Amino acid sequence: MIFDGPHGPVHYELDGESGPVLCLLNGIMMSTASWEPFKDAFTQNMRLLRVDFYDQGTSASLDDAYTQAVQVELLEALFTHLNIEDVHLAGISYGASVAMQYAVKYQARLASLMLFNGVMKTNAWLKDVGRGWNEVARTQNGLAYYHITIPYIYSDHYYIQKKDWMAERKKMLVNVFSDPSFLNRQIRLTESAETHDVAEGLKDVFVPTLVVAADQDVLTPPHEQEAIVNLLPNAHLVTLKDCGHASMYEQPDVFTTLIVGHMRTSQSPTSI
Repeated sequence: MIFDGPHGPVHYELDGESGPVLCLLNGIMMSTASWEPFKDAFTQNMRLLRVDFYDQGTSASLDDAYTQAVQVELLEALFTHLNIEDVHLAGISYGASVAMQYAVKYQARLASLMLFNGVMKTNAWLKDVGRGWNEVARTQNGLAYYHITIPYIYSDHYYIQKKDWMAERKKMLVNVFSDPSFLNRQIRLTESAETHDVAEGLKDVFVPTLVVAADQDVLTPPHEQEAIVNLLPNAHLVTLKDCGHASMYEQPDVFTTLIVGHMRTSQSPTSI
């Protein structure tokens, strides 16, 4: 489905017949299709909303530089368009950054918040990691871009144990990464995250929040999630063991259970 967003067309998918709305926010290299393996689990007793940010999937590309504030306003426009007032908002990595910024500005629309593998601020180290990715992206070498990004998104043991799956995924991703338009989009998305900083705003977000860390996450290590929890007045932390940055792929059952459980607790704390 397409709606006319504030900076051009936005692609979204809304599935499920009834119940509360769960909105899943993509990581930086993801699209709505990335969540397809979770669709059945999340549409049994709820509605699942997926959206491609600008410069993702089939949403519009933006020609000029921007910040993640653009994606925040995309979300607000989409929720208004769909007349959604109480949304359970879950984001991973890039999506977690956008979710936090959205909560700081529009928390009245949120029923709950779920942050996976996120940071409250893009620090100097993470900025340089992203700049390294972009330097390789500008070479238009899809294989090199794969090697500079993907191995660090997974824990080493998962990467090795799932070697056949990773080999197939590598073929697919190198093909995607060899598209100059995709790499140009990635450059803009990566640059848009550089100004992310909600260190001051989080202390005023009172929405029930689940923060999830992964002990083998080298991109956004657990101390980053601990810092988020320390700022939020109504949050708790779960740390996944033997798991890397792409926690939803490495531990899909746990990912699903955490989201469903947090939504239920947020709706009716006394029913558990």
